Amino acid sequence: MTHPFTYIDPNAKIAPNVKIDPFTVIHGDVVIGEGTWIGSNVTIMNGTKVGKNCRIFPGAVIGADPQDLKFNGEKTSVEIGDGTTIREFVTINRGTSDRWITKVGNNCLIMAYSHIAHDCIIGNNCILSNSVQIAGHVTLGDYSWIAGVSAVHQFVNIGQHAYIAGGSLVSKDVPPYIKAVRNPLSYGGVNSVGLKRRGFDLEKINHILDIYRYIFNKGMTYTDGNGVVPGTFDFTGYVPINGSSKLGYLSVNHENTPGGVSMLEIHLNETTGLWVLDSSKAVDFGGELVQTIRNCSGTVTPWNTIITSEESTPNTDADK
Repeated sequence: MTHPFTYIDPNAKIAPNVKIDPFTVIHGDVVIGEGTWIGSNVTIMNGTKVGKNCRIFPGAVIGADPQDLKFNGEKTSVEIGDGTTIREFVTINRGTSDRWITKVGNNCLIMAYSHIAHDCIIGNNCILSNSVQIAGHVTLGDYSWIAGVSAVHQFVNIGQHAYIAGGSLVSKDVPPYIKAVRNPLSYGGVNSVGLKRRGFDLEKINHILDIYRYIFNKGMTYTDGNGVVPGTFDFTGYVPINGSSKLGYLSVNHENTPGGVSMLEIHLNETTGLWVLDSSKAVDFGGELVQTIRNCSGTVTPWNTIITSEESTPNTDADK
């Protein structure tokens, strides 16, 4: 049912049982799936596809041009999965020539006043609480949850089943299954409550806890054939192999002397839902060429290479 005060471009493809409230505007290059309800004063712009049984509350704007100065009017899109709820005054921008699409998965809840910028990929069953701000090119894994008034920096990757505490400034990647808390952001253990709610049994949760403690609490040693690189580690990021979300490298910085990075080749076991370590390679930055001591943090570039930052170098005033 469509209210007479609603404007729908005749080229828009609207399923027969979609309900649209008054004063909503729907542009021509739009597809809306069956069973969806669209509240009043919603604007759905060109390049938008909305799935089945979605609910879009008043004031939302979906498919507007990306707020990216490099955008040159190219034809890009927004895709909203089935069963997703978009609350009041949410804004979701189209993609750019980086990914060509901004995508929100199935059964997500995007609460009021949240913003999802261009080229973001939001997985299935994700929750963004009120006023969460997601910058461009961000990826959220399935079942990830970001609590209210948090801001996520561009190009950040947040793993599946991760939980971000309210008011966080997320400027680095967050591994799967864990909690990220405080400012500056730090890892606060495994998201065991969330995992229980998702049906993980105690054995799986304990296995994840063991991996977390092994990497983040105890420190580890890796060998690349040229010697062992010891240290306590700080997570950097996940680098996909051929764009895969189930196969890639986990880059881990060496927090203590000597500086370096470990590259862990991992894959997702779809039967157990757990990540498996296939191989590891260590790069020691303590030699004459680089001479770093503590590689504190870093990120993954848009072209999937690692950037690592150092806290200090040898023989400086900072080390005395």
